[in-house]
Amino acid sequence: MAERSDGQEETDVLYLNPRSGRWMRDHTRLQRHVGSAVGYNVWQYYQVTGDMTFLAEYGTEMLVEIARFWASAATYNAAFDRYEIRGVMGPDEYHDACTGAERPGLDNSAYTNVMAGWVLWRAADALDLIPADERMALCERLAVSEAEISEWERVSRRLYLVFHADGQFAGYEALKEFDWDGYRTRYGHLYRLDFILEAAGDTTNRYKLSKQPDVLMLFSLFSAAELEALLERRGYAFERDTIPRTIDYYLRGSAHDSTLSRVADSWVLARADRPRSWAVFQEALLSDVADIRSGTTHEGIHLGAMAGTVDVLQRCYTGLELRGDVLWLNPRPPDALPRLRLLVRYRGHSLGLDIRRDQVEVSAERCAAPGMKVGLRDRVYELAAGEVKTFGVSARGRQAPSARAVS
Repeated sequence: MAERSDGQEETDVLYLNPRSGRWMRDHTRLQRHVGSAVGYNVWQYYQVTGDMTFLAEYGTEMLVEIARFWASAATYNAAFDRYEIRGVMGPDEYHDACTGAERPGLDNSAYTNVMAGWVLWRAADALDLIPADERMALCERLAVSEAEISEWERVSRRLYLVFHADGQFAGYEALKEFDWDGYRTRYGHLYRLDFILEAAGDTTNRYKLSKQPDVLMLFSLFSAAELEALLERRGYAFERDTIPRTIDYYLRGSAHDSTLSRVADSWVLARADRPRSWAVFQEALLSDVADIRSGTTHEGIHLGAMAGTVDVLQRCYTGLELRGDVLWLNPRPPDALPRLRLLVRYRGHSLGLDIRRDQVEVSAERCAAPGMKVGLRDRVYELAAGEVKTFGVSARGRQAPSARAVS
């Protein structure tokens, strides 16, 4: 973002490559998925708080307007009876156009299309959740018709997803393989690989590579069960054994040219390779403290990456998810982290989580909030205010929980 002379902010259209001294076009304004991120946060806030007033007065309206954008951005392709989203840029900022294309932007970014379908689904859910009189008033004020809501349903179920051996957008499989070893030998850390290639008269658009997590972001935002539901809703089969292969491929093909990259990488590795997840997590912790990108910290620290490391501890290593009015836990902390204790707020409760290798303890402070539900692996338990539940966890499975009152 750049600030104009009148104080307003707008997306840059050019940026200087210090290696070549030339100006390069900036197409990051095509990262339409930012709207989906807002919608995701709205939904997460409601799941955490159960704040129906917020959902009725603010949250649903935001989800509706973001859903409208995606419905307008999707075009129907009769050739394969699917909707497409064209001319966008995914989280990987190293690809902003198809090779040889006259216009900027990519077609059918996997991340973008999955998130767009999710928002369309959640907007309809939010309208169903709020009180009937609030829904009627909101639909009247925003001119939302039942026909429009049905259109969201249709588009969300028929959005096209790119599936092939290795790809994050339409045409990715046709790109050239990148000589990672050769370039690392010449340049060391490949920060700003786009600058390196442009200075040599080349472009990142020609290669199978990424600046930072793109498709992999889906594995940090959604559990395998949630992804399965999202894909099967669109008529696509979801094979869970493809997850490790997908993670391995994109981690090998990334320049990790972002401090946020190590946060997402640590997250997706937490289930597949816990020792490696911990090592990458430590890199994320040191990103600004140790200035691992050699000279960027003096330009400003990355608060998003700092918050992301807290999120890895709070939600990733605890396996904390919020679905179906249940606080789910599926802890898999790295071996280097034998115990993890933290406090969280959930729907009026102050909860203490004590995660150990063989035991999970959940304690709810005394309060006036109604009882809540806690899920561990595949079972759901009631937890009252002032109660503590301890679950034995081992490689063979879960033992029955014990309960006691908080003193």
